[in-house]
Amino acid sequence: MAFFLESTFVGLFFFGWERMSRKQHLLVTILMAVGSNLSALWILVANGWMQNPIGAEFNFESMRMEMTNFWTVVLNPEAQNKFVHTVSAGYVTASMFVLAISSWYLLRKQDVEFAKRSFRIAAAFGIASILSVIVLGDESGYSIGKAQTTKMAAIEAMWETEPAPAPFSIIASVNDEEMKNDWAIQIPWVMGLIGTRSTTETMPGIHDILKENHARIESGQHAVVALDKLRINRDDPEAMEVFLKHQDDLGFGLLLKRYSDDVSLATPEMITLAAKDTIPAVKPLFWTFRLMVGLGFFLLFVFAVTFWATLKGNFAEKKWLLKLLVYSLPLPWLACEMGWFVAEFGRQPWTVYGVLPTTISVSSLSPGSVYGSLIGFITFYTILLIVEMYLMIRFAKQGPGSLGTSRYAHEPQH
Repeated sequence: MAFFLESTFVGLFFFGWERMSRKQHLLVTILMAVGSNLSALWILVANGWMQNPIGAEFNFESMRMEMTNFWTVVLNPEAQNKFVHTVSAGYVTASMFVLAISSWYLLRKQDVEFAKRSFRIAAAFGIASILSVIVLGDESGYSIGKAQTTKMAAIEAMWETEPAPAPFSIIASVNDEEMKNDWAIQIPWVMGLIGTRSTTETMPGIHDILKENHARIESGQHAVVALDKLRINRDDPEAMEVFLKHQDDLGFGLLLKRYSDDVSLATPEMITLAAKDTIPAVKPLFWTFRLMVGLGFFLLFVFAVTFWATLKGNFAEKKWLLKLLVYSLPLPWLACEMGWFVAEFGRQPWTVYGVLPTTISVSSLSPGSVYGSLIGFITFYTILLIVEMYLMIRFAKQGPGSLGTSRYAHEPQH
């Protein structure tokens, strides 16, 4: 339903100017927006479940995760935070796009009155959206601290468990090889307040997480061995007892599949290697997160200055501001990409966090089929990107008069 709302009404939105009344066109615009947001909702509910798989349990008879509570899945805090945070980030990207194009018109003295109106709307919408992104980013940090302690520790390069409340490292020299920071500049208390909302709750460091995960892999090994026996004989009472005892660590036991097809033969060395696999590369996460946050606060500054200029009414004369907005056009997109990198790279080695490792969820297709489909997707979307960029630049140069909706520059007067 979301897809058809989106795809159908986007066509009516663009080509229905002269075929519908203003009220009808407004309704189409609203329905197109509703469809886009519904798409985002269900995509992010699915992704939120993969990050924090609640509302489902593993059924050994069907060998799959099965939903136990629909509303628990939908109202998953990870999913809801992601939805509002991601949609708000989309609004920031759109606001900056409108501001940049409007500023470009004002610098060229083209469609000035139109540009002033769109500039004011985008400035107000942009400041509200960036504030929402920052507030919800803080809420996402709290939910990650609860559901994905490994990701949080990796993002902060927190190798050792710090006394509560933990400090926040502004910058650090991250040494992945020796699993330590050579040096760091820290702000006391901040990380503890973000990750736990308290001054007394401790946040575990990577070394302590490794020890815990090592123990969970040893427990999970028993679960995998028992599960293999149950697949042969579902009525094996001894295997059932062992499986139920260790079921919560099944996913950790499956990490051993990378090193041995027969998990029962996994050696202590293999268990140690599997435990190390549970920690994603820290340096890329640490710096990508800080670049994302830095861009977020820079955009807050830009939108705040822009909004203040609209209240003063002199924004059209501030060439430095207009140029800054034009050059800032790609920044929200870059921040969004960095956010997704942190979210997805940070949950490695899991496809479903704590449940399904990536090593056993990869496609069973041949390498040729995978490369062929990948090349096809890259080619197709590259062509779409080129076409889209060409059309956007072309119509941006022509101005709003190209829509044929009113009297703007380059449009004949009647």
